[in-house]
Amino acid sequence: MPNMQNEKTAMRELDPQYRARCFEEVACGYTAEEALNEAARCLNCKNAPCMKGCPVGVRIPEFIAELAKGNVNAARDIIKTTNALPAVCGRVCPQESQCESRCVRGIKGQSVAIGRLERYAADNAEDIPPVKPEPNGHRVAVVGAGPAGLTCAGALAARGVSVTVFEAFHTAGGVLVYGIPEFRLPKAIVKKEIDNLEALGVEIRLDCVVGRTKTVDELFEEGYEAVFIGTGAGLPSFMNIPGENLNGVYSANELLTRVNLMKAYLPEYDTPVKRFRNVAVVGGGNVAMDAARCSMRLGAEKVYIVYRRGESELPARAEEIHHAKEEGIDFKLLCSPVEILGDESGAVKAVRCIEMELGEPDASGRRRPVEKKGSEFEIEVDAVVMSIGTSPNPLIRMTTGGIIFTPKGCISADEETGKTSRDGVYAGGDAVTGAATVILAMGAGKRAAEAIFDEITRKD
Repeated sequence: MPNMQNEKTAMRELDPQYRARCFEEVACGYTAEEALNEAARCLNCKNAPCMKGCPVGVRIPEFIAELAKGNVNAARDIIKTTNALPAVCGRVCPQESQCESRCVRGIKGQSVAIGRLERYAADNAEDIPPVKPEPNGHRVAVVGAGPAGLTCAGALAARGVSVTVFEAFHTAGGVLVYGIPEFRLPKAIVKKEIDNLEALGVEIRLDCVVGRTKTVDELFEEGYEAVFIGTGAGLPSFMNIPGENLNGVYSANELLTRVNLMKAYLPEYDTPVKRFRNVAVVGGGNVAMDAARCSMRLGAEKVYIVYRRGESELPARAEEIHHAKEEGIDFKLLCSPVEILGDESGAVKAVRCIEMELGEPDASGRRRPVEKKGSEFEIEVDAVVMSIGTSPNPLIRMTTGGIIFTPKGCISADEETGKTSRDGVYAGGDAVTGAATVILAMGAGKRAAEAIFDEITRKD
């Protein structure tokens, strides 16, 4: 029977005091009873407005209808027709601003918990390896084993294309393994999804830096008919304020890579990362929340989020902000660093900030932060983590001809097909858009795969 309750079925979470000192996954997921209860809230709308908010077009009412009948395998199979990484997306997608924002149930109450149901289906369906299709004789190279590259590779392999993914790191997954912490996305989940892609026939070559180990030109010389570039945006930005060269100043990328990919939080791993007492994280996005929450779990006594706008302007997901506050993160809003102060040994001892107030809207439509004269103050910290944005690594730009890049160093590519200015080269994800979300990168990889397949099979 339909469940007409206005609020979502709650999902259990670890106690904040406990989880703030460990890397166990915070959200515990639905039980079978909870999933059935929440699935029954779906109205199964004929025009499916929720699907219009999904970048990969998951058939949402269909999979939820199967869950409501207890058919977990069928639900997972429906999701997998359009989404290669459902267990990942169910955890880290900003559903509240995408599919759930279009849900009809949200008009007079809370939307259906689509993301939680997607996670439940992915986690609880039978583990059946995909069937590898017959090769069709075509070969495609994918540069980067992050969300965009893996999605593109999976979509092509499912059609019989021989796909080789070239990954610079020693582990596949991109931002899923180096950027998102274990307590939000367990790495075993990512590995399982990648194992399924390899079972589909995708070959992943690790420790291969395209632009150094080999070039895009050499990939074509080796017989690949098309190249998809999904190298992400891993080059951190800094504020260029005095003191950024002091010991104890990190980019969020460096800190998160050491913690997530190199397991710095486990004593059996010999990864150098200093345990700090007081940490200031500059920025207000999901990456800033991750860096702050990781710092707390590494043993910091006090962790601050320093953000130049107010709480309503924080770009991080509401869920991440809520979790950070529960875990004791101190939000210093409407203030911005102007200098990092060091001691006689060259180590961070404080960050000097200035209070801000919101003025007229800027080009983005948000009110521009304006400094309040004479409002400087200091926060005593021994580490500062910069989380104010990233841009693509310039290596591809420096070593590949025929591709047009934007002034910000992103690859210029068609939004619908991923096609670049060079024949046979496609791109998608953060390498094109700059830092964005996992699901948007996956959507770009999926669209590019369709365009690549059309191009390489046209001659057949």
